[in-house]
Amino acid sequence: MQENQNQDLEKEELYEHHRFTASEGQVPLRVDKFLMNFIENATRNKVQQAAKAGNVLVNDVAVKSNHKVKPHDVVRVVLAYPPAENLLVAEDIPIDIVYEDDAVIVVNKPAGMVVHPGHGNYSGTLVNGLIHHIENLPTNSNERPGLVHRIDKDTSGLLVVAKTEFAMAHLSKQFYDRTTERLYYALVWGNIDEDEGRIEGNIGRSLKNRLQMAVFPDGEFGKHAVTHFKVLERLTYVTLVQCKLETGRTHQIRAHFKHIGHTLFNDERYGGNAILKGTTFTKYKQFVNNCFQVLPRQALHAKTLGFTHPTTGEFMQFNSEIPSDITECLEKWRTYSENSKDVDSDDLL
Repeated sequence: MQENQNQDLEKEELYEHHRFTASEGQVPLRVDKFLMNFIENATRNKVQQAAKAGNVLVNDVAVKSNHKVKPHDVVRVVLAYPPAENLLVAEDIPIDIVYEDDAVIVVNKPAGMVVHPGHGNYSGTLVNGLIHHIENLPTNSNERPGLVHRIDKDTSGLLVVAKTEFAMAHLSKQFYDRTTERLYYALVWGNIDEDEGRIEGNIGRSLKNRLQMAVFPDGEFGKHAVTHFKVLERLTYVTLVQCKLETGRTHQIRAHFKHIGHTLFNDERYGGNAILKGTTFTKYKQFVNNCFQVLPRQALHAKTLGFTHPTTGEFMQFNSEIPSDITECLEKWRTYSENSKDVDSDDLL
């Protein structure tokens, strides 16, 4: 009896660090492999040690590392200490503030900065800087102060943050109702034939690589997603496009453009860091590698953000400059395009 009480006490003291629900299409897979697909920087040894210690639960039951995960299983990792992201520390980090009043703050996030603390990124995030700059930020349903939307670590650009509970509710509803305006600039591999178009297809976690999002055009998995695009500039083997988000799914632009055969330039996670279009010449390969060095991340920038101000009711629109790494890369491609009008088609990839 005493032993059972002790076990209950121990269970109560465990904190959830990760929770994943297996999708409908999940093929039976060992839980250690399953977790390695989901958790960045996880090693098999670490996962196996956690399972050995009874810290890996499937449907609230501790399992061994060879346990097979099946569709709809809820897999959790629980530990005796709270996750580091719950212990938010204010840090004096420089933030590029585009606009600020009593209700909202609009920031221009640099590439490389994580928006909120999470696995492997517990300091130096935008949220760490924001709670230093502003006291008593409201928290969303995920306990993330001020956030009503987010952009990926290696995407640069504009983000609005709520400073009050009312502003958070008001802005969250606008994002939910799709009444905000979000324009991105992206450099993608290949020449897009159409001058403008619409990409529609459900987006969900990839069944092959859990760190990627995939498009499910038949709608059997994922969430409804629509991206509108307009070609701004064709530069021989790459195209600069303006993307307008109708929905805001994780990695939406990155997954949609990969789906139509135009992966974002230097998007490592989606294979855009390989030479996907062009010639087989050594000189060309060197040129592309130089572009990768100038722009060491996916070529994606959140350029324009528009929303209705929560208290004044005024529609506000903000624009940001394209960052220097993208402009420098574009200049290289413009020069290359000008100098390569007569390429022998036999040498094309």
